[in-house]
Amino acid sequence: MFNSTNKITVLRVAVTVIFIAGLTFSPLAIAQEHEHGGDTAASKEVTGEIVDMMCYVDHNAVGEKHGQSCGAKCIKSGGPAGIVSDGKAYLVVGEHKPINDQLAEYCGKTITLKGKMAERGGIAMIENAEIVKK
Repeated sequence: MFNSTNKITVLRVAVTVIFIAGLTFSPLAIAQEHEHGGDTAASKEVTGEIVDMMCYVDHNAVGEKHGQSCGAKCIKSGGPAGIVSDGKAYLVVGEHKPINDQLAEYCGKTITLKGKMAERGGIAMIENAEIVKK
């Protein structure tokens, strides 16, 4: 009925769905914190590779070859965008909204982002992110 390949595929899909659900609801929790006068962390800069978080988490897809083919398409389609810096991945959002249209062209490339760092439930995020032009 189920062979080992089907079990692995089902497991990958389940892990991806759970991760995306976490990414979907984490900005809402952070927005709630802002409304109640949360912390006042200063803006920081992070330099790293832009990735589409679905492929990065699922099969560690990095690099310009993947970024400019699959990764850019996933980000343009609304998939979560992230930046990987020194082995740590951050979900990237604009001012309480995605900035996928701006980040898609940089997928697989190294850039610098500026924004407020936040973390909840093991998910690190850069919010109010802006691309630093150098």
